Amino acid sequence: MMRMPGHTPRRALACLGWLAAALAATGGAQAAVEEENTQRPYVVNPQPGETLRQALHAATPITVDGRRFHGYTRWNVRWNYRWWREGSGRCAITQVTTRLRTEVQLPELQGATPAQQAAFDRYLQALSQHEQGHVQIARDAAQAIDQGIAQLPAAPDCPTLEREANALGRRLLQDHAEREKQYDERTRHGATQGARLD
Repeated sequence: MMRMPGHTPRRALACLGWLAAALAATGGAQAAVEEENTQRPYVVNPQPGETLRQALHAATPITVDGRRFHGYTRWNVRWNYRWWREGSGRCAITQVTTRLRTEVQLPELQGATPAQQAAFDRYLQALSQHEQGHVQIARDAAQAIDQGIAQLPAAPDCPTLEREANALGRRLLQDHAEREKQYDERTRHGATQGARLD
């Protein structure tokens, strides 16, 4: 896949599912997504005679496969669930907690000319919009995992339930990783959304 400097590369995803201790409970499973979002800007100081593109390219700490990019979003989904074992040995999910962490890395311009600042402001707005699209895909993944595990039917035993819950979580992560790939291809890493420098 062609990756253009100045746009978002493919995402790195991480996941972890683990089984909590059994909790005696009745009724349907409760589910909740906890979200933590952070911003990690990096400073860009254009040098005399340097174009904005050159300044961004020199300043960015984002490197993927030996190529530099101006924006990046990392996200991580972890899920935790509790279950209840019936006297027959059947096991059912009673509670799910899913944690989503996102980190968006974007440039911050300092010491620029008025013309550079104006061009940067337009570029940053579009690049930020593109990155928020990745954040939304991450939110969709967390919600799908949270709800999917909560809605799993009871299993014949708890080890089977654990395998099914974690397999579902991993499968949904892969589905959303594919969505991200399609999003980047469709937007040309944000270029069609205005994240490009002339």
